[in-house]
Amino acid sequence: MTAPYLRIVADLTRDIARLHPGDRIPSTRQIAKDYGVAMATATKVLTTLQNQGLVHALPGVGTVVSDPHHTPRPAAEKHQLLATALHIADTEGLAALTMRRLATELGLPTMSLYRHIRDKDTLLLHMTDAALGEIPLPDPPPPGWRAQLDTLARLQWATYRRHPWLAQVISFTRPMFARSGMAHTEWALRALNHLGLPPNDTFHAALALATYVRGVAVNLETEAAFTQDSGLDDEQWLAGQEPELNAILDDGDHPNLTALIADPALDYDLDSLFDHGLNRLLDGIAHLIDTAGGRRRD
Repeated sequence: MTAPYLRIVADLTRDIARLHPGDRIPSTRQIAKDYGVAMATATKVLTTLQNQGLVHALPGVGTVVSDPHHTPRPAAEKHQLLATALHIADTEGLAALTMRRLATELGLPTMSLYRHIRDKDTLLLHMTDAALGEIPLPDPPPPGWRAQLDTLARLQWATYRRHPWLAQVISFTRPMFARSGMAHTEWALRALNHLGLPPNDTFHAALALATYVRGVAVNLETEAAFTQDSGLDDEQWLAGQEPELNAILDDGDHPNLTALIADPALDYDLDSLFDHGLNRLLDGIAHLIDTAGGRRRD
């Protein structure tokens, strides 16, 4: 009996024969979805195709058809390793990123990766540093502490949107000391210094801002996975939940929620939630600064 992964390999081999060098083939997540197999089986499919020289990983693009007249040079450089790791996490989620999967995409033995990356935690540290450093902090910064913190928060939100996995690895109790992340903290502290706040308030205000952005962003990877797996966007999914929602609201025990949902002016998504919360947080910091000024005058 032919192993399931070999049947998929045969299907894709026929597809590859009709494609051109550089054309993309399905990712592991797409293979798993199309054929109803586990991610491990889908990974084995791509590994087999790579070992046969039919495909290779192209950082920033995915797995593509190989040119039979050109054998790609093994990608041993650290920057290519990092670019490939970022691509896997960005397109398939952090759960798909393992050292074995990364080695497969690069066409290298798994153990060879450890010449460049000590362990998975070190890999995540370098990925975090690279992601946070992609969008440079403005130099010079905009005038005023509020504009500076607003700029920083929106830059971080854009980074989380580009890399939905990032919020899962950021911790404020056991932080990774990524150089780019520390630059963000330094930016926030510089914006708040000399405003008369006690050091403890300055530090907590800076961390509260970063924690807030990360707190909203933890939803991004889950939402991306739901959309990819179901093929439904948020509005389509919510429409499918209307019978269950109406069954709860029809009992009359939730009049405020019922009226809110029925309001045509209601506009909600993660971006609007982020924007509303950010402005209220900055209002709170402004009040803290004003209060500190009052204490100084007293």
